Amino acid sequence: MIKLLVVDNHPIVTTGFQLLFDNHEEIEVIGTVASGVGIFEFVRRHDVDIIISEIELPELNGITALRAIKKEHSAINVIIFSYHPEEIYAISSIKAGASGYLLKSASTDVIVKAIISVHNGDIVLSEKMAKHLNYNDTRQSKSRIYKRLSTREVEVLKLLSSGKKNKQIALELDINEKTVSTYKARLFKKLNVTNLIDLVNQGKHMDLT
Repeated sequence: MIKLLVVDNHPIVTTGFQLLFDNHEEIEVIGTVASGVGIFEFVRRHDVDIIISEIELPELNGITALRAIKKEHSAINVIIFSYHPEEIYAISSIKAGASGYLLKSASTDVIVKAIISVHNGDIVLSEKMAKHLNYNDTRQSKSRIYKRLSTREVEVLKLLSSGKKNKQIALELDINEKTVSTYKARLFKKLNVTNLIDLVNQGKHMDLT
């Protein structure tokens, strides 16, 4: 049974989820909270598999909460469920650690399938956004790897992919060359490559915007 926490400050939404999954064979709503802070209090007391959360929340917005939750509870998957345009928020949500982005206009069938897919390790986006980001079956492993890169590692990878040398990168990022080398070593390991050419090729095939 997939244990689902619903995060939204509108009772009609939380009640709707509870009714949707009442006696469902695979998914159980184990709780609802109305604020970003409430998420942390809940997950400390309960086992949660998936959080489905609005972005716009009292006290702590959904994206900020998402980053913190993934840092403290990496095994919990998060789906952002919002009325905000996916063209603006989907990319930042995925890069912040979300496993999916759904609009509140999505059908109940789509919502159910998305929760099950995310529980199975997939990244869920609308067909439109999936095409935009090129998240397809052949690249899902790369997208998961990319999500594990830190902001600084992404910056170093961007500059390496543009042909910059260690010294140039150090100057541009205001760090020393030894630190650049450390980031390169981490990138080699995380992207599973052994040379700079393969590393740069990996970078060019990722969405580094």
